[in-house]
Amino acid sequence: MACKLYSKYKELYYYKFNKYEINFLIKKEGNIIPIEVKAGRRTTHASLKAYIEKYNPIYSIIISTKNFGFKNNIKSVPLYAVFCITKDN
Repeated sequence: MACKLYSKYKELYYYKFNKYEINFLIKKEGNIIPIEVKAGRRTTHASLKAYIEKYNPIYSIIISTKNFGFKNNIKSVPLYAVFCITKDN
């Protein structure tokens, strides 16, 4: 996961605040995009919700076993399709 993202962005960040953690932060066109990774069937994302409330990013990404989607300004990307996260989208 990190290798695929790093190959495109060259800079990956991890963020921890209070009891929450964001797996990756990427910089895209001057914006910081939080990425939460969920490998299991449960995709609750309290950390991502807390980050969104605190920083209000232009959008966020969840990588999980679920299909592609976009809801509440959160892009869903399946685990097998991390390569689809590019600087262009």
